[in-house]
Amino acid sequence: MWVITVYSKENITMFEFHTENEAREAFESIQGCKILSEIVYFNDHDVA
Repeated sequence: MWVITVYSKENITMFEFHTENEAREAFESIQGCKILSEIVYFNDHDVA
């Protein structure tokens, strides 16, 4: 899972994406102070 966290003066907004490509496309269009993160769950069978 990929998450974009957007910080503004009054709040924090998080957007979740299933693939890196869709997250990166959205990242380019989102305005503000933002962070792109990959979330890895250790119980995810795709990672093991």
